[in-house]
Amino acid sequence: MANVQLSLRRKSGEFHLESTNQNGNTVDTDGSPDIGGQGNGLRPMELLLASLASCSAIDIILIMKKQRQQLDDIRIDVLAERVSVGNHSEFASIHMSFHFDGNIKEEKAKRAIDLSLDDYCSVAQILKKTAKISYDFDINAH
Repeated sequence: MANVQLSLRRKSGEFHLESTNQNGNTVDTDGSPDIGGQGNGLRPMELLLASLASCSAIDIILIMKKQRQQLDDIRIDVLAERVSVGNHSEFASIHMSFHFDGNIKEEKAKRAIDLSLDDYCSVAQILKKTAKISYDFDINAH
């Protein structure tokens, strides 16, 4: 079992917060404008989507290395729908658009995405409990 530790502190205003991990890396979050947020960081639910995209990208980069695919660059666009459930809201659907640059075979790209979202990405495994995750992809070959 691996332990994860971080620290959160108020940075400015009412909701502008900074999280710091054990290595000193930071990320800023802020509340939505309708509660008084100032737009000084990602909102917590946006951060969750960024975590999904980051987790999947890391998996895919590693998988494509093992597949000996020439991945020059990767970009992931995420679009999610939230629904109200009692006093909170959660994601009902998440669509990810993967954009690859490089000399990559289409079946290898699909396999890498499937492995990430179905097996390796811990964030995807958590989010799949409430949200349907779908994807598309394109390859810009050089």
